[in-house]
Amino acid sequence: MTINLKDRIALVTGASRGIGYFTALELAKAGAHVIACARTVGGLEELDDAIKAEGGSATLVPFDLTDMQAIDRLGGSIFERWGKLDILVANAGILGVISPIGHIEAKVFEKVMLTNVTATWRLIRSVEPLLLKSDAGRALVLSSGAAHKCRPFWAAYSASKAAVEALARTWAAEQQRTALRVNSIDPGATRTSMRAQAMPGEDPNTLPHPSDVAKAILPLASPQMTETGRLFVVRDNKFVDYRMPE
Repeated sequence: MTINLKDRIALVTGASRGIGYFTALELAKAGAHVIACARTVGGLEELDDAIKAEGGSATLVPFDLTDMQAIDRLGGSIFERWGKLDILVANAGILGVISPIGHIEAKVFEKVMLTNVTATWRLIRSVEPLLLKSDAGRALVLSSGAAHKCRPFWAAYSASKAAVEALARTWAAEQQRTALRVNSIDPGATRTSMRAQAMPGEDPNTLPHPSDVAKAILPLASPQMTETGRLFVVRDNKFVDYRMPE
């Protein structure tokens, strides 16, 4: 199915590498103008080159997602330039450490929560009015199977992704009567630097490339996609209802 996102404005966080990079590229290839956010300027510039090579366009916004005032300013800047936002891909996140709960340093746990949870809430707050100005706003919030499996030593990351899913689920329920559709995405194990950090002994070639995940995500940004308040499992290529920890 060909996805046409011409004249639509998309915001992607964590766009300098991995799933965020390739999702931004797919959105641009489909015709969207991509607002690409990340800390790494070099990665954003590489993305911009790739998007231009495909005939697309992007606006680069290098900043740290833990800068709450910068998130607030981002919403205002988007309104001033475009007056709306059609697509949000809240992808940015960090792993923290794989460690017993009692061994996690307070500053590490707090940074995971700040980056993965608080920044996601702040982003939602900043861009929700813009998404509601779209005729078919689409918000995609990246989650993880870690939110449900709750495996030993993954406490910080698992707790943060469970909280992110709760935010997305609540947001979807609040917007049920509007044109805004909100869903979470479980990309599954993917060949990313975060996965390599978590599983250093794993052969990355046994995992799907982030470009494959991005291709699966792209249709969820389309105005024709009407599901909301659900979890899209990339490995199964289908929506499921939210579930309790396994």
